Amino acid sequence: MRVIVQKFGGTSLATDEARLWAVRHVQSALAQRYRPVVVVSAMGRKGAPYATDTLLDLIDPGLTPPREIDLLLSCGEVISAVSFACLLRRHGVDACALTGGQAGILTGGEFTAAEILRVRPRRIFRELESGRVPVVAGFQGQTEEGEVTTLGRGGSDTTAAALGVALDAERVDIFTDVEGVMTADPRIVEDARRIRSATYAEICNLAYQGAKVIHPRAVEIAMKKNIPVRIRSTTSDDEGTLVASGADGERLEGKDPGDRLVTGIAYAENVTQIQIRRPPGAPPVDRSVFRAMADRGISVDLINVGPSGVAYTVKGEETEKVEAALRELGWDPEIVPRCAKVSVVGAGIAGVPGVMARVVEALAEQGIEILQSADSHTTIWCLVREEDMRRAIRALHAKFGLNRPEGQG
Repeated sequence: MRVIVQKFGGTSLATDEARLWAVRHVQSALAQRYRPVVVVSAMGRKGAPYATDTLLDLIDPGLTPPREIDLLLSCGEVISAVSFACLLRRHGVDACALTGGQAGILTGGEFTAAEILRVRPRRIFRELESGRVPVVAGFQGQTEEGEVTTLGRGGSDTTAAALGVALDAERVDIFTDVEGVMTADPRIVEDARRIRSATYAEICNLAYQGAKVIHPRAVEIAMKKNIPVRIRSTTSDDEGTLVASGADGERLEGKDPGDRLVTGIAYAENVTQIQIRRPPGAPPVDRSVFRAMADRGISVDLINVGPSGVAYTVKGEETEKVEAALRELGWDPEIVPRCAKVSVVGAGIAGVPGVMARVVEALAEQGIEILQSADSHTTIWCLVREEDMRRAIRALHAKFGLNRPEGQG
């Protein structure tokens, strides 16, 4: 059975025109003799009648147990599944709507952010063998006790990837409102171009660093079984961005992805830098500081630890809580709000001399101060002031020639 998973996000189902395009993609897969399994998000975004955020407005979360919040939140995807299955039948495609639990998605019991433990796709296989297209409500699953759970942010992407792995699908297609993954945010960089193909690691890093076209957890799941993922526009027949391993002869841009130095530039806004200086003779800073952050459930990022103190970043909305915690410990932190983390991502960065030099040059040429930096084998992070972020992104995009087709610099 040649199975593919097709996931349609909220914007892909928000209008009559978009829904007809989604039907067309399912029909195209059937014409190519694939057995499509469809995953749907709730229709539209905040303000639309069945969007997740709209459903939340119906209740007071402070007076609603998490179990009941998940019952409510799961409704948007169920409505999408039933209505889209009906639309498919109207266009001659036999289809069957399934909840996440009926599709065999078994989760742990942490409501609003459950983890998929395993997938038992027996019902999906039965529907496929009967010639029907299963339309699965994304973003949700079910515990062993039968409780409905939701999977947290990016949950429908996660559903699609988990089903792709469980069904040994030939690929997973993520349909969205953009034509694929871009070298940078086109709202900031006018000459940003579509990335035709990239490795799992590259797309995962771009997603973690701020690119919002796919949830990184979904990429990680697909990577475990080497299931190719395509990120595509709903309203186009273009194949979008292919995400694959680059190994085993997988063709990525006609070359080994390691030959490409930088794949894209990502960013995260509303970041606060925290610096704590260690006075001479004082005990080490890191243990008490990071324990205080962990105890308060505060996630830290871009961490630098040294004999003279520590520097790290937190989300802007956590700033007051962080400052209060540190002053309770007797520390006098230096706080720099309204920063942005700009990330240079590429599988070809590892072990190549001069990449950081080019990053520094690009920002220095624009008079942009680097407040802090760090790197891994695929990513270089620079912390800059938020007011400098857009110029930093454009400068780095140009410095690494990302506006040019691959093979031309």
